[in-house]
Amino acid sequence: MKLLYLTCALAWLALSSGPANAAPVHYRIDAAHSSVQFVVSHLGFARITGRFDQLQGEFGYDPAHIDKSSARMTVQAASVDTGHGARDANLRGGDFFDAAHFPGIRFESTSIRGSNSEFTLSGDLTLLGVTRPVSFQVRKSGEGRDPWGGYRSGFEATATIKRSDFGMRYLLASVGDEITVTIDIEGIREP
Repeated sequence: MKLLYLTCALAWLALSSGPANAAPVHYRIDAAHSSVQFVVSHLGFARITGRFDQLQGEFGYDPAHIDKSSARMTVQAASVDTGHGARDANLRGGDFFDAAHFPGIRFESTSIRGSNSEFTLSGDLTLLGVTRPVSFQVRKSGEGRDPWGGYRSGFEATATIKRSDFGMRYLLASVGDEITVTIDIEGIREP
């Protein structure tokens, strides 16, 4: 009888401490190998592309239970770069990103649904002090050991937002309202 109890106790312990209850693995975003890019229409004739050069963040990834995963990232608005100095200065100003008053553009996830390689990452995006829900379509790019003994995971995320939803209404007739955002993230697994 004692053997039966011991066997049941060991089985329960193995089940309760196994992968089903494992927490997501924590990653720090490697800013040097990650990017936030955007595309917006100009006069309906051409697409203007840009990027943000400064970002930081982290994510938790659980491939067995993707809904337990999470992500958080902040982009520095003043780091906007479209390759045109005068335009970039204008974008940093009060008509667009108003980087002096709203230095950070933040995203924090609220839910994740899908498979471990393709999923929808939903969360709150805060821009110009306005917070709105946004959903990114995410594809896993890969994962594995790096040459320095670390472990990395990469993802590509895409969403389309309306800048007017965040109060950015300057030149809506000339510069498109819809902005496509693409984020390529490489994360370094934390010990």
